[in-house]
Amino acid sequence: MGQPHFIVFANEKGGTGKSTTAVHTAIALAASGHRVGALDLDQRQRTMTRYLENRDATMRRLDRKLPFAAYEVLEDQSETGLDAAISRLSEQADVLVVDTPGRDDPIARAVILKADTLVSPMNDSFVDLDLIGQVHPENFKVTKPSFYAELIWNSRTQRAKETGKSVDWVVLRNRLQHISSHNLQRVGAALDELARRVGYRVIPGLGERVIYRELFPKGLTLLDLGELGEVGLGHIAARQELREMIAGLAIPGEDEVKVAAAG
Repeated sequence: MGQPHFIVFANEKGGTGKSTTAVHTAIALAASGHRVGALDLDQRQRTMTRYLENRDATMRRLDRKLPFAAYEVLEDQSETGLDAAISRLSEQADVLVVDTPGRDDPIARAVILKADTLVSPMNDSFVDLDLIGQVHPENFKVTKPSFYAELIWNSRTQRAKETGKSVDWVVLRNRLQHISSHNLQRVGAALDELARRVGYRVIPGLGERVIYRELFPKGLTLLDLGELGEVGLGHIAARQELREMIAGLAIPGEDEVKVAAAG
C-alpha cells in the first residue's frame, strides 16, 4: 500500500476554526469514499479528538453508522512518536488529516515537512493576515512576508530537496462575512499580493455560522444533517460552502469520488 496523502492544518494563531475545518474535511473525504486517518498533535487542547469522540458517542446513542475517520492524539511528543503514529494510521488510510496546535511547536514543524497539502486557515482580518505578511498602515500594501511565511517557504524548499515532491500550500479564508466591506476587499487584495510572492493558493473556507458551534457536542458535521433529517435553508448554503472548500483543496482522487454525492 502506498503512502497516504497528507493534509496538514497549521496556523500558529488560535481561533481560526482550524480544528473544526480539519474535522469537516476528514469526514467529508470519508463520506466521499476515502479511507481517512486523523492525527491530533495538540495533546493539551485535543479539539479534533474530542470532536471525533463525540461523533463516536452519537453513533452509539443513535445506533447509526456515519462516515468516520480512524483517529488518535499524539501522546509521545517526539519525532519518533510522530513517525510511529503516522505508521499506525497509514495502515488503514489513503488520506491522513493532521491537526496541529495553534502555537509554534517543534512537532508541528516536523509534520509540515511531510505535508502534501498544507492548509493555513485564517479569519478575514489584518490581525490574522499578520501571521503571513505585514502591510503598510496607510495604503494596506504588503511590505514584507512574515516569519511564518518564511518558515513555510524553507520547509517546502527542504521537502523538495529531500523528496523531490512539492507542497500545495492553501490559505483558507474562514469566517468570511456574508456582506462585502472595504476591510474584506483590502484583506483579499493583500492576500493575493502575498500569494504571488510566497506561493500559496487562496480558497474560501467556512463562513461565520452558529451551526458549527452547535455541531461539536454531537460530533456531527454539516454533511450528516441530511441523513439525520435536520436540514434548513441555512444548512444547505453551509453545505455548499463545505463542498466548494473540499473541491478547492484538490485532493487526488476527489474527481472520482465526488464529495457532492455525500449530501
